[in-house]
Amino acid sequence: MSDVTETPAVETEVEIEADAPTASQLEEEGDIAADYIEELLDIMDLDGDIEIDARGGRSYLAVTAGEDASLRVLSRPDTVNALQELTRIAVQTKTGSFSRLILDIGGSREAREAELGVLVGKAVERIEAGAESASLPPMSSYERKLVHDIVAGRGFSSESEGEGRDRHTVIRRA
Repeated sequence: MSDVTETPAVETEVEIEADAPTASQLEEEGDIAADYIEELLDIMDLDGDIEIDARGGRSYLAVTAGEDASLRVLSRPDTVNALQELTRIAVQTKTGSFSRLILDIGGSREAREAELGVLVGKAVERIEAGAESASLPPMSSYERKLVHDIVAGRGFSSESEGEGRDRHTVIRRA
């Protein structure tokens, strides 16, 4: 009997980037996702305009509404994350490929980015007050990426630590 334990292969960010989808694949993803979200809005009897964009190897879908329409019921962060996962599954079912699609409903991503900026600001204050490092709560890979960008913009360094749902960002002096 061998003492060597086989660990499952884990895709690194470099490997994911090497397999980045083509522009036509991102366009197809966006179209499938837009159809899925449009059906959902119809079922819920909500009005919304859908904008599709592709950047950084991801499809981005933004759902916006005029002054009179209300997307508030769908724009809470937990709801957007859940809908994003359902939309990714719908895309994956049709394409057979993993989707890294980002969904924004009613400006929820911009609002979340502002919240993350406040979290980073508080963490930086703790470090400037003498702490060696400051850990943020666990969050999605997309949110950690935003945090890394915000931290770098403020002249500090950050790295992700932990596994699975416990993966979080730790901020330190650069």
